[in-house]
Amino acid sequence: MAGEVRWGILSTARIGRALVRGIGLSPNGRVQAVASRQLTRAREFAKELGIPRSFGSYEELIHSGEIDVIYNPLPNSMHAEWTIKALEAGLPVLCEKPIAVDAAQAREMASAARRAGLPLAEAFMYRFHPVYDRILETLAEGAIGDVVSIHSAFCFRLPERAGNIRTSAELCGGALMDVGCYCVNVSRRIAGCGPVRAAAFARATTVDDTFVGLLEFPNGILASFECSIESHGKSGLAIRGTTGAITLDNPWFPGEEFAQFVLCRGDAREAVTVPGANCYRLEVEAFAQTCRTHVPLRWLPEDSVANMAVLDALRKAATEHAAIEVERP
Repeated sequence: MAGEVRWGILSTARIGRALVRGIGLSPNGRVQAVASRQLTRAREFAKELGIPRSFGSYEELIHSGEIDVIYNPLPNSMHAEWTIKALEAGLPVLCEKPIAVDAAQAREMASAARRAGLPLAEAFMYRFHPVYDRILETLAEGAIGDVVSIHSAFCFRLPERAGNIRTSAELCGGALMDVGCYCVNVSRRIAGCGPVRAAAFARATTVDDTFVGLLEFPNGILASFECSIESHGKSGLAIRGTTGAITLDNPWFPGEEFAQFVLCRGDAREAVTVPGANCYRLEVEAFAQTCRTHVPLRWLPEDSVANMAVLDALRKAATEHAAIEVERP
């Protein structure tokens, strides 16, 4: 694949708008087409965002021959089906998080990518922000001693529940799947390994509206997180060590102009500033670069399988009111 990468988007989901903007800022890609099960919606979306082509079915877009890469922001329950169909049609896929409904399904998707010899990535855009490389460097330097615990939060209140895919059990919605997956992902990244045990509690209606989880890692690190689609907005990341701590107020959207985390060492407190970035732009640029040059993905599908295995254990822990061993991917 040479030249500018042509992106095709499955569905007119709201999250797609953020990615369209990221692609627009990128020098190595452009949005060529969008598909919806309702052609009128696809046309309206395309007209609004300046997308050249619109299709009235996902199949039609996938087999159009007009695109190089698929972005899949469909409801969680549809990720596997349409990602695998796109891979089998010869198209790399950037799939929205969570990549699947469970680890078994994620394995099927990873296997499909291997069979096709094509890139498959999960769209955790936050991890491309340079603030995380700086935080990990700071930890590696021993600035806060040995990491003891990690706490993260991703909470917001849905303005309207009716008709929202996040409140549909059939579509595999809920707080854990929608935003708790971020907390699990960042905890694993900071700990440098996967957890061995999970415990959890949830407030539920049709889905888990608020979810609180605990993770135990084999290196002794403990992680806790809270996520919600019903509570007042709150986001944050705190990493506590034996001699200090790091806090980041907005870990999921750290900042386009600049990002800042607070480093505490003893009684000393320092605000560390890092250049900002559009996470979506960095995400699509990295994926397009892999598609064009075969540079390996920074995070392989196996990492997505491992993340889903933790989500599986957390859901089981909340249901059974017991600590659950995390399945090794």
